[in-house]
Amino acid sequence: MLLIGVITTLLGLAGLIYCMFQAYRAKRTGLQGEALTNHLRRLVAVNLAAFFLSAIGLAIVLVAILL
Repeated sequence: MLLIGVITTLLGLAGLIYCMFQAYRAKRTGLQGEALTNHLRRLVAVNLAAFFLSAIGLAIVLVAILL
């Protein structure tokens, strides 16, 4: 159970890192105004899912340690 929690947390962390790089890339390419807003709006959903996955993974790790 501990291994499942660690893997889930790492997947969530990878998703968060992906979002950071995509946001940086959008800013670096010079997107402005509506184009930047639309790009970041799509990233928000991925970011929230990655954060949720990471939090669930940490909860699984905590439960595995307590058991």
